[in-house]
Amino acid sequence: PKMKEDNCLHAALLCLGMLCYSHAVTTEKLNHARPSLHGHHEKGKEGQVLHRSKRGWVWNQFFVIEEYTGPDPVLVGRLHSDIDSGDGNIKYILSGEGAGIIFVIDDKSGNIHATKTLDREERAQYTLTAQAVDRNTNRPLEPPSEFIVKVQDINDNPPEFLHENYHANVPERSNVGTSVIQVTASDADDPTYGNSAKLVYSILEGQPYFSVEAQTGIIRTALPNMDREAKEEYHVVIQAKDMGGHMGGLSGTTKVTITLTDVNDNPPKFPQSVYQMSVSEAAVPGEEVGRVKAKDPDIGENGLVTYSIIDGDGVDMFEITTDYETQEGVVKLKKLLDFETKKSYSLKVEAANVHIDPKFISNGPFKDTVTVKVSVEDADEPPVFLKPSYIFEVQENAASGTVVGKVHAKDPDAANSAIRYSIDRHTDLERYFIINAEDGNIKTIKALDREEIAWHNISVFAVEVHKQHQEAKVPVAIKVVDVNDNAPKFAAAYEAFVCENARSNQQFITISADDKDDSANGPRFIFSLPPEIIHNPNFTLRDNRDNTASVLVRREGFSRQKQDLYLLPIVISDGGLPPLSSTNTLTIRVCGCDSNGSLLSCNAEAYMLNAGLSTGALVAILTCIVILLVIVVLFVTLKRQKKEPLIVFEEEDVRENIITYDDEGGGEEDTEAFDIATLQNPDGINGFIPRKDIKPEYQYMPRPGLRPAPNSVDVDDFINTRIQEADNDPTAPPYDSIQIYGYEGRGSVAGSLSSLESATTDSDLDYDYLQNWGPRFKKLADLYGSKDTFDDDS
Repeated sequence: PKMKEDNCLHAALLCLGMLCYSHAVTTEKLNHARPSLHGHHEKGKEGQVLHRSKRGWVWNQFFVIEEYTGPDPVLVGRLHSDIDSGDGNIKYILSGEGAGIIFVIDDKSGNIHATKTLDREERAQYTLTAQAVDRNTNRPLEPPSEFIVKVQDINDNPPEFLHENYHANVPERSNVGTSVIQVTASDADDPTYGNSAKLVYSILEGQPYFSVEAQTGIIRTALPNMDREAKEEYHVVIQAKDMGGHMGGLSGTTKVTITLTDVNDNPPKFPQSVYQMSVSEAAVPGEEVGRVKAKDPDIGENGLVTYSIIDGDGVDMFEITTDYETQEGVVKLKKLLDFETKKSYSLKVEAANVHIDPKFISNGPFKDTVTVKVSVEDADEPPVFLKPSYIFEVQENAASGTVVGKVHAKDPDAANSAIRYSIDRHTDLERYFIINAEDGNIKTIKALDREEIAWHNISVFAVEVHKQHQEAKVPVAIKVVDVNDNAPKFAAAYEAFVCENARSNQQFITISADDKDDSANGPRFIFSLPPEIIHNPNFTLRDNRDNTASVLVRREGFSRQKQDLYLLPIVISDGGLPPLSSTNTLTIRVCGCDSNGSLLSCNAEAYMLNAGLSTGALVAILTCIVILLVIVVLFVTLKRQKKEPLIVFEEEDVRENIITYDDEGGGEEDTEAFDIATLQNPDGINGFIPRKDIKPEYQYMPRPGLRPAPNSVDVDDFINTRIQEADNDPTAPPYDSIQIYGYEGRGSVAGSLSSLESATTDSDLDYDYLQNWGPRFKKLADLYGSKDTFDDDS
């Protein structure tokens, strides 16, 4: 409260002094007869020199205190002209900025008052225009003049910072006095008048870590070795006070958040001295074993750590990589492990910073080491063959049961379980081999032929006896060794030609041989003639010793008339142990050749024709043969045309023909004189009569069982059967047609119904059975149903 009272007293005294000063200045008279430095002469019409008139009153600059809140208007100043005698004839007029609103003038006395409170920070000065006129006529007595009213400043605005909050960074471990940030405040008061705008900065919060320069506002570090890992963020409050920081001044504050940035001042450190890990011996290379982590309180690139294995008996078995996301060292398996060989390993792992700051190298080595112990766990492993693959050899044609080779596998586990062997039959479909399940001996089951299959590739399984799921597989390649069991033969089906006029020792063909056996059993072929024809008078053989032989003519002159074909046996032997040979026959034809040795003809018959007939005779014979053939063709063609009616007649139904025979009498029994089947349609013999009025769409086969037996005596059944066949015939037209039944029955118990026979012979037959034949035989049954006795009158 005391400070508030002092401020009010100070302001009141200041205002009173300013008012006195302003009143004194405004009432001071200035000499208006003072010549103007800017005057100049003007010439009138008659050459009279005219002088610019001087204003008759002068004015001074006026001042008014801002923020004045007194009960009466503030007297700003007084305007007065020398020509004013005080009789009230002069009228003062005020115009310009704020005239009549802010500033009013007493038109008689010239006193100017401010009717409103002024704010210098809103407007520092006003420009007004004053003029003295005659009150009665309003005639200007003086030229208008401008003057300025300045608003006198008072300390009514506190300092304000550009930002309410500042954020700044400074590296940790910075030296004392390191500049962090500069804060700036502004004061709306007049900096040219008094100390209202003279600011002084001070720190209210943030000591003893930081300080601020009083005049510039620069914040600096105040403590050495500030550690980011201990405290990363600081909140500092800075004050700016006017009046030079003296009592009574106004102030403003701002907050500054200062963050310590990281530097690499901490080495990595393992939290423990030994790590324990374990891995199964069944693990594959590249599999993760475990992880280690060295802690580094630094962040960013300053906290990056790389790991490496620098020592230990597991350097060759393990490797370590860095997971930069988690900053961990990942221990991985490098090679396959064997529990039975080595059960544990020891590693010495080092963690080191990637980036090192030379300023803090004295803080010690930026790395740390730790011991990693890895134990190998036993795993149930499948059997292991002693070799990754096997290659055996066996001779072809070896007897069944011949041993090819032996495979061997063992259980790598400490239990050393017994092993059983088997052959994958998918690789031995023909079952050439068998394996002993106990010892792994592979034997043949059947003879092998190298010329058929030179290599057999099979697979052998090894399975633990007590753990069938543990098995191993190994490829076995069996080579069939060649045996000289194939004799050489001609490489092709040779057929040689020799000219009739061939010269002695003339070569006319070169032959070669082929052998299915391996080249080791036939490196060179030997050609020769059989001993019985070694002195063949016609041909001889020469072995070229390059697996070929040449056949030569031994004598001169051959004749196709005497012999046009020769068969020359040739013996071919190979170089195998023991050697094999075969006799191959070379066919040699005798041909006619021209003088240059070119073949003309190898046909003996043609040769004979040429010898007996001329070319003209041969042409005449051929012409006659052609003419005869043409005549025969024409004759056959004409004959076929004449026979066409006969062919149509033959296609007619046999039943339409007249059958003549010489046997008389007998009635129905007369049919026994010939085969009744001839009266039937030949196509109906088999039970099917094709329709001739339409073309059948498909062959109709009568249903079995519907056709009565040929010797059936039931004519009614026969007729019903035929009617049913006709009704069910799919090839029949949709209208009635005549059906012909060429069967009348055979061997009827009723005998003949001929009237001739009944007239001469008494009949004691009973015809009552006709009643059972159906309605078609009703009338006949009525006639013969009762027995009548006739007396012979003769």
